[in-house]
Amino acid sequence: MVSSCCLDQLNLLSTDDFRVMNRIPRVMKVSGVISDFGEDQQAMPRKRVIIVSNQLPLRAWRDSVSNEWCFEFDENDLLALLRDAFPPDTEVRYVGTLKADVDTADQEEVAQVLHDKFSCETIFLPVDMRNEFYHGFCKHYLWPLFHYMMPMTGNDGGRFDRSQWMAYVSANRIFADKVLEVTDRDDEDEDHVWVHDYHLMALPTFLRRRSNRVKLGFFLHSPFPSSDMYKTLPVRDEILRALLNCDLIGFHTFDYARHFLSSCRRILGLHSESNRGHIALEYYGRTVTIKILPAGIHMGQLESMMSEESTLRMAKELKHNYEGKIMMVGVDDLDLFKGIPQKFSAMGELLETNQELRGKVVLVQITNPARSLGRDVQQLLDEANSIAKEVNNKYGEPGYQPIVFLKGPVTTQEKLAYYAVAEFCVVTPVRDGMNLVPYKYTVCRQGCPALDKALGVDENSPPKNSVIIVSEFIGCSPSLSGAIRVNPWNIDEMANAMYRAIDLSETEKHLRHEKHYKYISSHDVAYWARSFDQDLVRACRDHYHKRYWRVGLGLAFRLVALEPNFRKLLGDTLNSAYKITSSRLILLDYDGTMMPPTSVNKGPSHEVISVLNRLCDDPKNIVFIVSGRDRDTLSKWFSSCEKLGIAAEHGYFTRWTRDSAWETYRSLDLSWKEVVEPIMQLYMEATDGSCIENKESAVVWHHQDADPDFGLFQAKELHDHLENVLANEPVVVKRGQHIVEVKPQGLSKGIVAENLISSMRSKGKSPDFLLCIGDDRSDEDMFESIARSSANPTLPAIAEIFACTVGQKPSMAKYYVDDIVEVIGLLRGIPEATVQPN
Repeated sequence: MVSSCCLDQLNLLSTDDFRVMNRIPRVMKVSGVISDFGEDQQAMPRKRVIIVSNQLPLRAWRDSVSNEWCFEFDENDLLALLRDAFPPDTEVRYVGTLKADVDTADQEEVAQVLHDKFSCETIFLPVDMRNEFYHGFCKHYLWPLFHYMMPMTGNDGGRFDRSQWMAYVSANRIFADKVLEVTDRDDEDEDHVWVHDYHLMALPTFLRRRSNRVKLGFFLHSPFPSSDMYKTLPVRDEILRALLNCDLIGFHTFDYARHFLSSCRRILGLHSESNRGHIALEYYGRTVTIKILPAGIHMGQLESMMSEESTLRMAKELKHNYEGKIMMVGVDDLDLFKGIPQKFSAMGELLETNQELRGKVVLVQITNPARSLGRDVQQLLDEANSIAKEVNNKYGEPGYQPIVFLKGPVTTQEKLAYYAVAEFCVVTPVRDGMNLVPYKYTVCRQGCPALDKALGVDENSPPKNSVIIVSEFIGCSPSLSGAIRVNPWNIDEMANAMYRAIDLSETEKHLRHEKHYKYISSHDVAYWARSFDQDLVRACRDHYHKRYWRVGLGLAFRLVALEPNFRKLLGDTLNSAYKITSSRLILLDYDGTMMPPTSVNKGPSHEVISVLNRLCDDPKNIVFIVSGRDRDTLSKWFSSCEKLGIAAEHGYFTRWTRDSAWETYRSLDLSWKEVVEPIMQLYMEATDGSCIENKESAVVWHHQDADPDFGLFQAKELHDHLENVLANEPVVVKRGQHIVEVKPQGLSKGIVAENLISSMRSKGKSPDFLLCIGDDRSDEDMFESIARSSANPTLPAIAEIFACTVGQKPSMAKYYVDDIVEVIGLLRGIPEATVQPN
């Protein structure tokens, strides 16, 4: 049996594979509710994939004659195809609601039969909750916003409604409860939970709260809007934090992922990194991986349906009916964003400017039924009908209509027949998620033996061809490199694209078709599903190497992942060691440790001064502020701390007390500053909100107040620029939190710690207690230096070492505190010096 991690499993399913592996029953009737189904299912496999979506990928209806409930998997639903996408030894279970209203009295029995016979766990939401959750918050608020429609007063349900949001949260909690019921087994670690689409973006929080190590993936099938659009959402933080409780988050295109990452950066201050081709966010010690991969189609199923008698018959009829005509086909849902009126207008413009095409070109537009109700849908239909009527009246003639408008439902077989016969496919939504219509069209144009025979295609026929006109605003566009891309808002451009497509040579059409078919056939639904699953396994590989802490209430909940030996520094632990030691060294960073970095007044508070003086009053203590700031600023701020030591500019200047002289690290040539300052000045002038800090030993460019994206871009450019210019100078160029700094080589806070410990030992006061607290990358140098020193057997051991970082994050420190308030509280709780009696 092939291992689930083998790349071979990304191979395609052939038509034969489909016929053998197909586990989707065509139709099941439930007499009353339950009837016999056939053979018992196989025993539960060890690995299980749980697909969670708002609606189960089923069709459900009552038979008009017998009143029996009937169920079948929906072959047009992408999620239904996932049953065949995983290895045969993988159990696929579904969690969601039904697309039908089931009487309360029948719900329990319906749920049982769907559990037993369809591997579906059914959720029945109260009617009021379902309306506010789905038709309210999802369809009338989130869906338009994610498709770049701002909520405006007067739109049907367009404004944010707190009660709808609460219904959304409540429904997501119910979904999470059902998932937990499914995963409640002894080997639940083998369960992979895959949540789908914007209806369930809050679910990860409820699931993660009760299961630390569940392998949890999320895939968004709609666009993710730009950060400027997303920021208008009143619950923007809650949704982002909920999604970040996943291990893996998937998007169809890089654009959608980029917008999500930008929102995380601008709203939550999180930065992404790329490691060996994988984009990831660090979130409270956990790595959240970002997956970019467009979905695919089920090749085997499509080829099987093309061979059905009904498909072959309709394809043959269509070819006869449209003999001598140039057919274009479009298949879209009936909603605001599919661009149907624009498409019809472009067809009219094509015929207006190209008289020779009148009577020849036909656009067949098939629409699927609307998924939600509202005036907007009716207005769209009225507009589309009006334009189609106008074009047909103006350019039509007996036996010829330029626009054939087929309003669904239209069977899948009939759609496949149109795909097979049409020379061109026009898919031009103004905004859409993935849209698999061009993929299906391409495969149907490739055909199969039975379809070729029905259409009279043989070895003497011209090579297979197809041409796709596609909107640049949909998810499939980047993967269709041979398509003619258009801006659907530009009617003239779309009309010109239609003409250009018609004018292509047969060779060009064939080459474009071949290019598309090669990609589509190698990136099918099995490839998509197994690739996502493999990345989910990879994203979860550290689950058992870390300890987890649950932090936060409600949707602010997050799971904090810590190294096994990384723990919170408690006052009792610190004070116990403090009391039994007599030569103590206390090293404290300033910005971000003693003072919030966002504070406008950067100077120390009275409380900080008081705490420091109390520590310095103990003769057994040596206390140092170790900072990157310049010595004049630090001298001024801490002038009231007589016994406080200061290491300024990362240790370039050091003094042991207020009245002692400053010691310099070493005499340095600082002529390089003449090169650095003019370059930084150029970047400061070009980057609004940035500034330069000129220290005696270093120069720092700050971009904390600049636009986050532009600031990062400029920081990278400046860093690379300076590294090239200063390649032969004895300096280092470092990027930090909102800074680019140039400073002498060998200068770091780690050197400060080493020098202070060495100096105390040389004076016969070798420290037996060391407390070091910091918050950023420069402080990691101190933690690393301390760890290296304590591990060196040739040096005197320090009995009690407390290296502590601020915030729960990966660190060389062994301890952490949550924030600055805890730092001050920890220092305030240290016992005062006791006065020894004479």
